[in-house]
Amino acid sequence: MTKGLRALFAVVLLATLIPALPNSVAAQPQDEKKQRNEAKYREKLSKEVRHQLVMLPWYSVFDNLAYQVEGDKVILYGQVTRPVLKSDAEAAVKSIEGVASVVNNIEVLPLSPMDDQLRRALIRAIYGEAGLSRYSVQAVPSIHIIVKNGNVTLEGVVDNETDKNLAGMRANQVPNVFSVKNNLVVAAS
Repeated sequence: MTKGLRALFAVVLLATLIPALPNSVAAQPQDEKKQRNEAKYREKLSKEVRHQLVMLPWYSVFDNLAYQVEGDKVILYGQVTRPVLKSDAEAAVKSIEGVASVVNNIEVLPLSPMDDQLRRALIRAIYGEAGLSRYSVQAVPSIHIIVKNGNVTLEGVVDNETDKNLAGMRANQVPNVFSVKNNLVVAAS
């Protein structure tokens, strides 16, 4: 009978100690799960925003669309050559489930025949280079050429530092370019 009383006493003692555990220790696994779920949700939302932007019909090598996800708010920024692309990007992101608000900071580049001529010359110079031509076969090429009032900015992702430098050199060789800013990111870093 003493074994039964000991067992009963142990069960009662454990039952009284469990609720007395500190809240942080008992809630810690739930907080970790919540943080992991939140991170997964943000990653999924970010991928969906990127997908919607890349699928826009007028998105080209001469446009640069970027975004930042802050909870359920998406901030759009970058540069586009057509005003309709700015409004289409905002509408596409607003339609994503889980997005409560969109801040549209996309800049519409000014119309300029000289800039259009530079864009054509730059795409020939950069993607015509044998070492960089592989970047042009994608649906949306990974090197974006932004031209504003004769100033060139290269945006996007390349495989290595050599390709980044080569694209910058080729852009600098185009006549009538005032300056080149090389913001290309190397994928490995």
